[in-house]
Amino acid sequence: METKMIGTKITEARKKVNVSQAQLAERLFISAQAVGKWERGESLPDIITLNRLAEILGVDLNYFSENFPSVTKENIPADMQIKPLSEFTPDSKPEKKLSWDMSRGNWVNADFSGLKNLHEKFSSSNMQNCKFVGSDLSGLLLKTNNVDKCDFSDSELDGSRIQRSNLSGNKFKSCSLKETEFFESFVTGSDFTGADFTGVKIKSGGFEKNTITNAVWNQSSFIDAYIADVVFESPVYDCYFENCSFKKVTFNNAVLTNTFFKCKSLKQIKFIECKADRLTYEFLKNGKADLTGIELIAAD
Repeated sequence: METKMIGTKITEARKKVNVSQAQLAERLFISAQAVGKWERGESLPDIITLNRLAEILGVDLNYFSENFPSVTKENIPADMQIKPLSEFTPDSKPEKKLSWDMSRGNWVNADFSGLKNLHEKFSSSNMQNCKFVGSDLSGLLLKTNNVDKCDFSDSELDGSRIQRSNLSGNKFKSCSLKETEFFESFVTGSDFTGADFTGVKIKSGGFEKNTITNAVWNQSSFIDAYIADVVFESPVYDCYFENCSFKKVTFNNAVLTNTFFKCKSLKQIKFIECKADRLTYEFLKNGKADLTGIELIAAD
């Protein structure tokens, strides 16, 4: 992509919606100088910021491309527009099942609740205030996505891959996340009450200010992750934390069994009325954790 071309398009769209560089920067949580560099063609926003930028400016991602036209209803040929169900007769059957790819979209206030076998890809998309309540999202791929204030409650995301994405303020209540991988993704301010993290891998990203009450932690792993402002209140079985950074992390009335800690510092972890088996206890001791809130479980 040409930086100068994209810069010009950002300027044109910004002026069209009557927003100043400073106002745009404030909504993107960046400096006005960064917006100025984009518009002068000196730098480019990353894909997550580009998604958010498209939403604010009222355009789609194709707007920033020379090769793909910006999609609106007006420039879609009539024979390619989706027909209402009322226009189909019982005999009008499709020749073959289409494979939908829902990537590179700007999904706002969409309701996908209750859908089953929803394995479509939503990569490089902006998803805001969308609902996936009670949906089957097993094996889903989210790559370079911005997912903000969406509701995935009671859904299945088993075996999904969430890569290089930003997830903020979402609901994952009572979700099944078995074997799901979060890679280079930042998950903040989300509600995972009652979620099943069995086999989940969180690698090279952030997990911050999330609610994890009554969550299931079994064979879960945090690798090269930043964990902050979270409280573990459920049993932790066969899990491991490797090369992680902690800030204001609390284990409250939790039982830790066969859990591996290999981190530079455990000083930012607080234990309140917890229990741990000998193996876990020794890992914590070796990491100079404060063990005053931990009771050693006696061997059988």
